[in-house]
Amino acid sequence: MPLEIIIGLPHLNNGPILERARALQQTALISANGLSRWSTSRGWREWTGWRLAQLSNAHGLAGLCLDSAGFVAASRYGGFPWTIADYVALAAAHPFRWWASADYCVEHEIARDRAEVIDRISRTIRANRDCRLLADDYGIASSLMPVIQGRRPDDYDRCLDALWPSIRPGALIGVGSMCRREIHGPEGLIAVTDHLDRILPTGVRLHLFGVKGTALPFLLPYGPRIASIDSQAYGISARRTALRRGVAKTDRLVADHMESWIDAQNARLAERPQQLPQGLPPPADPPVSDPWEQAIAQARAEIRDLIESGDLEHDELTAPWIEQWAADIYRHSLAG
Repeated sequence: MPLEIIIGLPHLNNGPILERARALQQTALISANGLSRWSTSRGWREWTGWRLAQLSNAHGLAGLCLDSAGFVAASRYGGFPWTIADYVALAAAHPFRWWASADYCVEHEIARDRAEVIDRISRTIRANRDCRLLADDYGIASSLMPVIQGRRPDDYDRCLDALWPSIRPGALIGVGSMCRREIHGPEGLIAVTDHLDRILPTGVRLHLFGVKGTALPFLLPYGPRIASIDSQAYGISARRTALRRGVAKTDRLVADHMESWIDAQNARLAERPQQLPQGLPPPADPPVSDPWEQAIAQARAEIRDLIESGDLEHDELTAPWIEQWAADIYRHSLAG
């Protein structure tokens, strides 16, 4: 099956953007944030539920998928303003082609060190499991797309190992934290894709979130493995054009850029596949010799295990506990 280009939509309001998406007959992706309802009646911006009526506007689209808005939630709100139960209820409100599990992205501006990257991978594992349990209750598990997270290529193994018992043969898996990556390099988009292609069984396919169009020729050699990519990059292009011309960024202008973006991606899909030489593997983490730092690392690892097992909630704030937890470990090591 050929690689599919999925259009990220900013909203489902009736108007030029949705009309153009229908005319293009391109599968669309809507973010949970794009369907959110907000209120400032109490003096601050507060999430108050979903704009479910907008889902009726999805008629005529080639297909509609749902994303949990993990990056937006982390960067704009400091975490999900809705619960997993809220999100799965949204997924059950429409026959989405697929809906992505909630996940915790690890882009550099969100996870600033290795410990935080691994913490967020553990939260992603638990969020995936919570989504699947609730999906079973709603009868929508068949359309759930698990999402894996990582910074280094082998980071994604941790998610896969934990989630594999629940992943069906021939599954579609979402790969997060891809949109801000360089194409090349030991932690680049192609390094991650190549690693997953080598370790996954035949028949498992990938959706790569937010991949830049310039990467498409380098993804073509992975043909059967890559099912789809999505992007809303045309919105940035429309904003730049509006600023340059000194005009409003109207939905009609955005729709024109969306069509041009789709044409450009289809042209890239027709290009000759390009192989990208792989760089050296990322350096291994240096060994920790300081006893206090060892205690911190052990405390983090134990907390991650509790999150993944469900003994702590995936969104529970654990930072204040780490030093206290580590202090107990440190004192025990001295006493031993």
